[in-house]
Parts: sequence; structure tokens; C-alpha cells
Amino acid sequence: MKRIFTRVIVVVLLLQFTFEVTAQTTVSGVIKAEDGSTLPGVTVQIKGTDLGTITDIEGNYKIDVPSDGTLIFSFIGMETIEKPVKGLSSINVTMVDGSQQLMELVVVGSRSTGRTKLETPAPVDIIDIKGQQMNMPQTDLAQMLVATAPSFAAFRSQGGDLSSHVDPPTLRGLAPNQMLVLINGKRRHTSALLAGTQTGSSANSVDMSFISPDMIDRVEILRDGAAAQYGSDAIAGVMNIILKEGTGKFSGSYTTGFNPNIAPNFTAEEKATLDDTQQALLADTEPDGFTHRLAGNYGLGFGNGGYFNISGMYKQTERTIRPNVLGESTTMYGTEYLTNQKTDTYGNPIITNPELVEAIATGAPAAEIAALQTDDGLLAARGLTRQDLSAWGGQPRTAQGVIGFNLGVPLSPNAEFYSFGDFGYKYLEGYSCYFRRPSQADRANFELYPNGFRPQMTSNQSNVALTAGVDGTMGDYRFDFSNTIGANSMQIGMFNTFNSSLQTESPTEMRLGTHAFTQNTTNFDVSRFFPDVLKGLNIAVGAEMRYENYKIVAGQAESYTAGDAGLYTASTDNELLIGPDGMPLEGLNSTPLVDGSGDPLSLDYAGVSRTFVKGYSPNCQCFRGFAPKNEADQSRYVTGAYLDMELDVTKSFLLSAAVRGESYSDFGGVITGKGAFRYSITDNFAFRGSASTGFRAPSLQELNYSHTYTFFIGLDPYDGTLYPNSSNVASAIGIGQLQEERASNVSVGFGAKFFKKLNVTVDAYMIKITDRLFSTDEFNASEAPVLAPIIGEGLASFRINGGDISSKGIEFVANYGTGVGAGSLDFTFSGIFRQNQFDKASVPALNTLLTTEQLEAKYIDRASIGQFEEGTPSTTMIASAIYSLGKFSTMLRGYYYGSVIDRASASAVLEDGSYPDQEFSPQTTVDLGISYQFSEMLGLTIGGNNIFNAIPDILIPRQRGIYLYSNYQQGSAGSYYFARLNFKF
Repeated sequence: MKRIFTRVIVVVLLLQFTFEVTAQTTVSGVIKAEDGSTLPGVTVQIKGTDLGTITDIEGNYKIDVPSDGTLIFSFIGMETIEKPVKGLSSINVTMVDGSQQLMELVVVGSRSTGRTKLETPAPVDIIDIKGQQMNMPQTDLAQMLVATAPSFAAFRSQGGDLSSHVDPPTLRGLAPNQMLVLINGKRRHTSALLAGTQTGSSANSVDMSFISPDMIDRVEILRDGAAAQYGSDAIAGVMNIILKEGTGKFSGSYTTGFNPNIAPNFTAEEKATLDDTQQALLADTEPDGFTHRLAGNYGLGFGNGGYFNISGMYKQTERTIRPNVLGESTTMYGTEYLTNQKTDTYGNPIITNPELVEAIATGAPAAEIAALQTDDGLLAARGLTRQDLSAWGGQPRTAQGVIGFNLGVPLSPNAEFYSFGDFGYKYLEGYSCYFRRPSQADRANFELYPNGFRPQMTSNQSNVALTAGVDGTMGDYRFDFSNTIGANSMQIGMFNTFNSSLQTESPTEMRLGTHAFTQNTTNFDVSRFFPDVLKGLNIAVGAEMRYENYKIVAGQAESYTAGDAGLYTASTDNELLIGPDGMPLEGLNSTPLVDGSGDPLSLDYAGVSRTFVKGYSPNCQCFRGFAPKNEADQSRYVTGAYLDMELDVTKSFLLSAAVRGESYSDFGGVITGKGAFRYSITDNFAFRGSASTGFRAPSLQELNYSHTYTFFIGLDPYDGTLYPNSSNVASAIGIGQLQEERASNVSVGFGAKFFKKLNVTVDAYMIKITDRLFSTDEFNASEAPVLAPIIGEGLASFRINGGDISSKGIEFVANYGTGVGAGSLDFTFSGIFRQNQFDKASVPALNTLLTTEQLEAKYIDRASIGQFEEGTPSTTMIASAIYSLGKFSTMLRGYYYGSVIDRASASAVLEDGSYPDQEFSPQTTVDLGISYQFSEMLGLTIGGNNIFNAIPDILIPRQRGIYLYSNYQQGSAGSYYFARLNFKF
């Protein structure tokens, strides 16, 4: 592998010394529309290079270009025009009406510049963020892309530990880390967090909330395997985010909005599953989810086409609270609490119900005294309801600020220094756990929380990304040398919590640990366009070196340790572990402390021997802190090199091929390849297709993440640990080291233009992935006795190359633009029909007592397989219409989400052998945005997301847990209405 890398570097260096200098000329001109008005923002690019400029506010441009070169003029909604220079110093162009977006030049997927969407050999979506942002109710990039690209999704959780702290983006229903994200063509670093997803396994992904839409010109989504072109992760496709370069104007916006929190419209069947207390959920509640967002962008132009474009954004979002599962039969306080019979750890009496003491002392009526000895009576006396003492589900409270910039400085007529980056901070309070009721003696404390408590998880995240480089031409060669560094850090915390084993000595707010990820990437790329080889040949070679580091830093000691309050110390030698009722004491996970014959265990020495017993729960309630045994500080180096060629055999026939080799210091090397074609039958109809191999290396997070957690089967708590594959626990049971995922990708489709106004692309694809990463279910010592000396009563799970999967589907995009009176109307209809399938499990022979069938069910749980196959809609369609007339414009967009199925875990099997799986019916939602430009400086937009308050099906009783709704389809937030002031000067 190193030889491959070395040879490519040698080729690159030789190419530098073979540059030939050709004559340059300065060309200027003005660009106009058909009606004679000048066009600012038109892209003027030198064919076969990445060099170019844009027209100023009066439509003027100026550019240095080889005297025998060709200029390409492109603008959204206009036909692309090519003009040979032929030594001219002035070229004026009139742009004619074309198809919305489809004729815009694309960068991703091709290293031969100057191709439009219809000319690429693979499907590319272009999302005009700069143009569409004004009318969209969505304010963050990930949700904007969800609203416009049906193949794209971003999982948004209503709770569950850290799942709501990042919205993992996915493409084609594959894992978030199987899509590569680029900024201006440079690899973006991922989040430090390994978060839950709806694709069958946890994953680390790019946190797109740190990429402000206000700094973006457009987003290109390549829906095709591209590991041979861009490296690891590009299995499902590649997203390339192009930053703004505009100068001379300030643009900004202030957005405010809220969720009206309208009561769900339950069906009669759904109402029948709700008890009397849950019927209260049918009432409208107070609006929530209030959002305030202030953003701005300004570009400063200087010397010979240089620019410095800077953006800033601050956003604050209040939480939403959505229906949760309540039950009248749930014991809130308990008899001991209500009648003041509780004692502390040392046997001292505690007054838990002072209201009862006062009522008796003042001679209150017997009915009042009796009522105070019931849950509902004491709740009423304290001004509380059962809703106040319940779990919360919904979107988290956040506060976030981001600053980003894009800089270009001409160094000479043929070279430019560039730099771009962003710096951001985000604070988030998310929902995580059920409410700890006072009746739960092992998890509550009257002195700290008289009415129980609701733990809430926080994260303080910082994010930085910075790229600097030089690109340009030397003779017929283009070159680009750059370095990109990115880092993400997340400090995890908890408030409204405590460590039960420390009782009143416990802090109620804790630092649980810090995760950090750093990535540094150096790239060198050289290419040359040979116009005389048939109809044009572009050859590109390049090399990449990447350094990655992942850290877990332990939290404060109280978050992961056990105090004396949870320990039982022997008072006599050989003391049997028997409680006051004569029954064996239970361990912290509710297991009786008995030997193999069922007899109580004993403690050998008085005052010395001790063990944990049920009664008080150690560690931070809800989420155990990361302990020193979980700490990690791991690094690796990645080197890669590629060769990429595109040949226009004829004006109608394009062939492309790429090969790439990469070497990882922690697991070895991989070589991938890709071939693609496009054949134009007419100027308006072309077939295209590709075949490629790909791979994804396990991330450092996947290789090194470890955490101990508490989960419940019924009401019984169990402690489990996710162990890294390098641990002695994994070695003992026979779990091997993680290997890379390998993929093959085949696609075929066509792009067509009908009636001059209608553009259609249709593409079919098949992706096969071997050794896809999953997580196992928990193993215990009775199933694997070899683990007993290591995990004791605990449980162990692992990350594994679980099996082979496949995904196949058909995607389509149709655009139609036309004039309506004095205005313009643009329609877009797009969709995806796909099927994900788990093909085969790869279960090794492990050191367990399980049967083959039991081991396979434990190795990859049916719930994880179900999440991948049916946890996201297999059908998604989006239809939108945008109408503009003078100062007025409106956007109407409708969404269709196909059905999904929630498969229960294997442990949830019913008595008849079936499982309580649930199918969620298809959903339809509608967005609306209406804008009016009062003046050149001020405009107003009002509208909403999901304006008709469509809500997914409620969970069936056996699937509810503590939430009434799932995270599927559009989620449970309901309607969101907004107003936005847009200003320019």
C-alpha cells in the first residue's frame, strides 16, 4: 500500500515539473437576461479548470483566461452557455430561460469541471439553499435537506440518553457514517458522539447543526457509491456543501416560531388503548418549542476578484413536551411515605408527609386526613398532577452560535490562496429518563427531592473546522494543495439527578465525561484536460494523508462510583444475606443473592466483608458517568492515493473510471474502483450508469467506545456494559476485532428534457454491503460462564461485523418551470422507492452455552434487523410549487412518508411465540411559506411546517415504555408556525 502511495506522489511531483506556460488574456464583459436586465451572480468558469468568477451587482465580470480557452456561463434557471475566447478581450452574453436547477454546473462526482446535472454519469441533486432558504420553515441545514431531497433523512429523537443531541443524517436508508460529507470539496470531520440511529446500529456522523445555512450557496448530493473517488465512508453517496463567495451586500434574517401543541386527533381504536388518566392527553396544552434565530452574511471584495464572505448565526430553541404514558395504578408515593413510616439509611425516622402531620395536629376533618394518605390527595395538596410527575418526551432545549467564513485571495493571474472554516458552540438539554417517583426507595431521596425528580441530560459542544490551501493552473495543469483540520468536543452532564448510594451527600448536578474527536487531512491534487484526445480527456491524480484522534475523559467520581449507602456490611462472621422477612437479599439488579442450590450467600468477616444489595442505586441516576475504565485516547493515520479519468469519446458518449488505494495504520489497506458512462441519444435524452466497489473503515469511536449503562426488563434494573473489541471480555467470549465494511454499487438511469420546460431524471440502484457493523444483545455469565470472573452479575454487549445487507431502489426527480401571467411557477416532484434487506448473519463460534438458534438471535437482535429493514419509510415523495410575482412569492410543499414497522426485541416474545411488532400507517404533511418584499431592503415571510398537525400513530401498549409516540416518520412535534424578517443592504 505504501508503494502505491509513494508512486503516486512521484507522479504528482513529476507533473509539477512538466507544466507548460501558455499565453493568458484578460476577458471582460456584461451578462444580461433576455429582457435586457443585467444578471448579478452568474458563474463564469474556465472550461476544464476549477477557476472562475461571478458577475457583480451590475452583471459585469473580468477574468484571466488562456487565449485558446473556453468560458462557461451558468446561472440557476438559465441555459448554460459556452464561448471560445479566441483571443478576444470582451465577451458579452445574453442568458436564455432554461430549466430550474438542472442546468447548473456541479462539482461533486466529477473532477472534470463544467458538467451539468444532465451531463453527469451519476445522479446529483442540487439544493439551492441560498435561493430557497427565505420561504422554508426549517432553520437548520439537515432539516432543510430532508424537506427537499427524498433520499436524505435526519433522525430526530424525542429522548433516550444522548440520541437527541445530534441529528444523524442518512442517505438511501443506510447508516449515517456510510455517507461522506465535504465542504467545498474537502472532507468534513464527524461528531465525537456515537449516537443512536434508526438504521439498526449506533453511528458517528457529521453534526450538520454546526454548518449554518447562511454561509451556504448550494448543496450537491451525489447519490452513488464514490469511495474510489473520495475514500472511506462514501458508500451511499457524497454530500458537497458549496459556500458563498458573494461580495458587496449584507443579508440577514430574524426568525421566530413556535409549536401550537394542538391535541392529537386520536382514532376511536387509539382512544380505547388509553386509560382515564391518559385521556387528559386529548386536551390542547400550552404552545411550546419557541424558536428565535438571528443570522447574517456579508461579503467583502478586494483586489483582482478576491473575496471574504463571513456569516454568523445564533439560535435558541425551547423544549417541546409531548404526550407520555401515565397510569392511575402507578404508585407515586407509597404507603410508607404517605404515613410517615420511612427511615433513612441508619434507621432514623423521616417525616415525608408533613401535610398529614399538620392536618392531624389541627384537627382537620377525617375525610381530609384520609385523602392526604392517598397519592392523588397528597398531589392535590401540593398543587401537583400526575402529569407533573411523569416522563417528558420531545425536542430538547438548545442554544447555539456559529460563525463561518470563506476567503479567496488571488496570488497571481493563475493561482489563488483560499481558506474557509467555522467555529461553533452548542448547549443542549435533552430528555433521557423516566421520572423517579418517591415510592422508588432505591432511586429517590425525600430530603433532596420530596416529590421525586426527572433527570435531564446536557451537553456542551464546541466545534471548529479550518481549511487553507492554494489552487490554480500551471500551463495546462490544475493543482490544489490544502490542509483541513476539524475538531468536535462534547462535555456530557446531568442535572436533577443524584447518586442514591451517597444519599444527601450526593451532588444533584454532575459531569459525566467528555468525548473529543480531531481530524487533520492534507490533500494534493493535480489534473490536466487534453482537448485533442477524442472529444476531451481529463486525468486527475492525487494523494491524501489523514490523522485522527478520539478521546473519552472520565467524569466526576460521584457519577460512576458507589457510596456506603448501597453496601451491606456483615455484623457477624459468616452472616447469611437474609432480609427481615427471612428471604434472601437481592443484588442491585434484583437477583437473589443465592448459590447454585438456592441457599442464601454469606459474608465471611464481621465489619470487613460487604456486598451491594438492592435498596440504593449507585452511580448517577439515569446515565452512569464514564469511569476511568472507559477512558480512551486512540489515534491512527490514513494514507490514500487515487487516479481518476474522464473521456468524452464522442460528443454524446462519456466514459469515466477511478481507482483508489487507502492504508489504515490500525487495520490495513483497501483498494477500490469505479467505472461510469453516459450516452446521449439526443441533446435532450441520455442514459447513464455506474458500477463501483467501496468500503468503510470502522471509526475510532466504534473501535474504542465503552460505557456501562442501566436498562430495564419490566421494572427490574440491569447493568450492562458495551465493551470495545480490544477488551479482555471480548477476547474471553470469542469476539474478534472489527473489520472494514465492503460494498458494491450498481446504478443505471436516464436524464431527459421534454417540451423545453420539463426535466426528468430516473435512476435505479443496488448496493450490497458485507460485514456491516451492528451491536450484539447483552450476554450474561449464565449464558457464557467464561465471563463470570470478569462481569459477575453484569451483562456484556459488543460491536460486531454482524452480517451482509443490501439496498435497492428507484429514485426520480421531475422539474417543470413556466410563466404564469407576469409571474413564474416552478414545480418539483421527487421520490424514492427502496427496499433494505438483511441478507445473512455472520455468527462466529463463541464461548457460550447457547444453542445455534439462541446465539444467532443474541448476536444480532431482530429489533436491530427490523430497524435497518423497515425502521425508515421505504417510500418517500416530495412535491413542491414555488410561485413568484413581483414582490410576492409563495412556496407550498407536500410530503408523503410510507409505512414503517417497529419490530420488538427477541426478549419481548409473547406466550404464543409471536412478537408485539407494530406497523405505522403512511403519513402526509404540508409546509407553507408566503413572502412579500416591502422594499429592496426589507421582506417578510410567514408560514409553517406540518401546518395541518399530522401526527404518527401512537404506540401500542406493549411498545410504549414511557413514551406515547415513536420517533418514526415526521415525529411527534406537530405543527410549527413561523415569521421571518429578511433584510438586505
